[in-house]
Amino acid sequence: VMRFVSRSVITGFVNALAILIFMAQLPELIGVPHVTYAMIAAGLGIIYLFPYVTKAVPSPLVAIAVLTAVAFWTGMDVRTVGDLGALPSSLPIFALPQVPLTFETLQIIFPYSVALAAVGLLESLLTAQIVDDMTDTTSNKSQECIGQGASNIASGLIGGMGGCAMIGQSVINVTSGGRGRLSTFVAGAFLLFLILVLDDLVRIIPMAALVAVMIMVSVGTFSWRSILDLRRNPLPSSVVMLATVVTTVGTHDLAKGVLVGVLLSGVFFAGKVARLFHVRSMLDESGKVRTYHVDGQIFFASTEGFIAAFDFAEPLDKVVIDVGEAHLWDITAVGALDKVVLKYRRHGVTVEVIGLNEASAHMLDRFAVHDKSEGTALTATH
Repeated sequence: VMRFVSRSVITGFVNALAILIFMAQLPELIGVPHVTYAMIAAGLGIIYLFPYVTKAVPSPLVAIAVLTAVAFWTGMDVRTVGDLGALPSSLPIFALPQVPLTFETLQIIFPYSVALAAVGLLESLLTAQIVDDMTDTTSNKSQECIGQGASNIASGLIGGMGGCAMIGQSVINVTSGGRGRLSTFVAGAFLLFLILVLDDLVRIIPMAALVAVMIMVSVGTFSWRSILDLRRNPLPSSVVMLATVVTTVGTHDLAKGVLVGVLLSGVFFAGKVARLFHVRSMLDESGKVRTYHVDGQIFFASTEGFIAAFDFAEPLDKVVIDVGEAHLWDITAVGALDKVVLKYRRHGVTVEVIGLNEASAHMLDRFAVHDKSEGTALTATH
């Protein structure tokens, strides 16, 4: 399915996600003490400058540790993680969801389950594609889907929420040097350790430190090159990318943004292929037989031009339609050929269709409505 998601849609998805990540930080940037802005600036400075000193320790971790220490020792009046609510205090336990196990329950949750699964898989596969590009490697997308499904089932049995790949955390992981399975396991295990063992320390982490990290993620996720490419890329590609961004940001729904992008990509592609279609004709010496040579793809987007290429008012005895360089793709194409044949027949003109490839001949045999025995000859080539 990911083969139908164009590069423009992926770029739009990434840019929209970067914008949404930044917008999620706005509550921590509006109406806060001035010292908060100073801490965010200091955090960004550490994040971007510390790698010049050493890359052995991830700079975001250093920024969080330094800002937490400064805030604690100076007693700064800034929002902390503890201000957001209570943290879990114990390990999760096995427990089935407390809902009636009936068909009615299934009917209620099924639409939401399908929507969440679709969005989760979509975001995970797009994230995998982005990580593949960043690391110049190839991942097993099927393995990712199976693993995600199995882990979500297990998570539900211990009271957890459904989840999918997180592009922000993935980008932090990759840019910090993480490459193997151990890096993702350590991320989850260390987070569990922080919440359950070092919860008192986590509570005093200033939100400014986390905002700085997420701004770094937002800046790193956004494809800045795509702005320059707007003028160089074909207009349809730029429109698809911008439509994906606008829809995603406007609806806060990644699935809708990608859906709009994929649909627009399909429309533009169909229009481009339709423009490659053309018909030329030649009249024989007697002036009574005209041969039409059809080149290109005949499908729903090109049938109007196909029909318009024929002159039904011309006084002829016979028309030869050579489709040796063409292909009939769908029932709309078959219907267009039907329309041409029947129009000529009403004018008493014999029609011969030659050069049909095997697939096109099969389409005509199955779906054509005109009686091919009455004044129409079909010749197929293999």
